[in-house]
Amino acid sequence: MTGCRQRVLGLGLCAGLTLLALAAQAAEVVWFGRAWLEALVVAILIGSAVRTFWAPSATWKVGIDFSAKFLLELAVALLGASMSSALLASAGAALLAGVASVVLLALAFSYGLGRLAGLPHRMATLIACGNSICGNSAIAAVAPVIGADSKDVAASIAFTAVLGVGVVLGLPLVEQVFHLTPRSYGVLAGLTVYAVPQVLAATAPATSISAQMGTLVKLVRVLMLGPIVLALSLIAARQQGKGEGGKPVERPTLGRLVPWFIIGFLVLAGLRSAGLFPTPWLAPTAQIAGSLTILSMAALGLGVDVRAVARAGATVSLVVVGSLLALGGLALTLIRVLVIV
Repeated sequence: MTGCRQRVLGLGLCAGLTLLALAAQAAEVVWFGRAWLEALVVAILIGSAVRTFWAPSATWKVGIDFSAKFLLELAVALLGASMSSALLASAGAALLAGVASVVLLALAFSYGLGRLAGLPHRMATLIACGNSICGNSAIAAVAPVIGADSKDVAASIAFTAVLGVGVVLGLPLVEQVFHLTPRSYGVLAGLTVYAVPQVLAATAPATSISAQMGTLVKLVRVLMLGPIVLALSLIAARQQGKGEGGKPVERPTLGRLVPWFIIGFLVLAGLRSAGLFPTPWLAPTAQIAGSLTILSMAALGLGVDVRAVARAGATVSLVVVGSLLALGGLALTLIRVLVIV
């Protein structure tokens, strides 16, 4: 079967699960008067349930991976059209500095926790960067720089896949418990969710303000990947220069540090702020982004193998969860300190 036909096959499966999620949401409205679980969340749950009983073969995975990665990244890029200059101005230098501070503190805490628990330097570094910055993207960028083993990379990515979905599902509960406003909820999501696309999944069911603020904060975290990877590269090169063993390190590239969809998001946001994005296109663009996100969440669920976490071991599990909880605590502290309403 050709690659194109395989892509259509997996894409069709994700589309079918998306229709089931939309039908479930409509049924909730009929039965309960409102949708307690949005289609985004239902799509993840349905996909995860299917994955529990059936592992897609390579024939299906081409389309599933396409939906989970490219289509979700496209949705994030399109979200830039909804980013107004007023929201950018409202963020302020204090919030941007606070986000950078949270990332650095989370990095230090996560790495220290990993080393305290007895994890090797490279594994502790991967967990710290994955949790504190941007999940798989950070792990993929940092791994060659520090000469990480493939098994460490696989274990780290397994956690970001499973816990990433868990964070998306659990954040709405945190929003209710702490009585967060749309802006503060967006900040929390932007600081705690692993990947940029997943921020959209976590905040879209709330309000557009939450989605925009969450994406803005997350972009600040992602942009910190560049200087952090550069610093790790210099440290690794210095260690090798002193004769320490280990795998050869790679120099970071611009394409690895700044994904295409972030550039697309910033371009569309700039066009919107400059008044160059046609107003009649705003609503259709938002609808397309929303539909692509739901479809991608179904694909994301199909890629979640909870058994991979069990194979990583109890120590790694405790370090990752502890690191994530610390990041959440730092995020809530920042929201309270800056009085984000």
